[in-house]
Amino acid sequence: VLLNYLMPRDVLKAVEKEKVTGLTAVPPLWIQLSQLKWPDTVTEHLRYIANTGGRMPLETLTTLRGMLPRTKPFLMYGLTEAFRATFLPPAQADIRPDSIGKAIPNAEIMVLREDGSECAPNEPGELVQRGALVAMGYWNDPEKTAERFKPLPTKAPGRQSGLVLPEIAVFSGDTVRRDEEGYLYFIGRRDEMIKTSGYRVSPTEVEEILYATRLVGECAAFGVAHDTLGQSIVVIATPPTGAALDTDALLAECRIRMPAYMVPGRIEVREGPLPRNPNGKIDRKTLASELGD
Repeated sequence: VLLNYLMPRDVLKAVEKEKVTGLTAVPPLWIQLSQLKWPDTVTEHLRYIANTGGRMPLETLTTLRGMLPRTKPFLMYGLTEAFRATFLPPAQADIRPDSIGKAIPNAEIMVLREDGSECAPNEPGELVQRGALVAMGYWNDPEKTAERFKPLPTKAPGRQSGLVLPEIAVFSGDTVRRDEEGYLYFIGRRDEMIKTSGYRVSPTEVEEILYATRLVGECAAFGVAHDTLGQSIVVIATPPTGAALDTDALLAECRIRMPAYMVPGRIEVREGPLPRNPNGKIDRKTLASELGD
């Protein structure tokens, strides 16, 4: 079903009218959809839901599963430069709902250290993808291609020597970890990590906790320069559907749920939807630049 929607409610109307069997959306839209009342008849035909363009917030997934008990969730992770990379089967959603799963067929996922060696279980590292789905590079942009598409490091697992041309893999720029059973967990973008009070904080982790409070509609966390902390954590959030955003209550919840170094130094409320990048993700960089202006 092709839909040029204006409001999230338009999506629900189309799902009901067209008896849609599968629905894939970016996390910001899923957050909005989870705050709406779904038609009861949707569960009769909507067989599965999936995310694209970012990790599904755990609180959003829990809410959706409560509203759609017969609908199977497929949790996905992928790169623009390599299409889909991993997925978590619905049967695993109860066991590890915060996982992005394992590699799909014809893709191999590695978690590498800075020196190119493989990370130990649960050790954070960069996600690197190899295989048939990896693109050849960016059109007419050799400099950017060289930054992201690189030969496999000598220490990378499974690297073949003696090839006429080196195998090229895509280096995602995402920090992940892999558990003892091989399941992957997204931590954050390496270039978006917040360095505060001597700690490295994932903005995604901050946002997950904020969503879990159910006191925000959408939110984005990022770091701004601070004289003593290095960076201070700033949050920009919208009110939940049909309610106001109480920043004092939100900060109180943050102090309960977060270590002191992770508590935002500033929370700003926006009434409209937060800006998106071309992939549909909330654009933290634009928000940070607007704050600086």
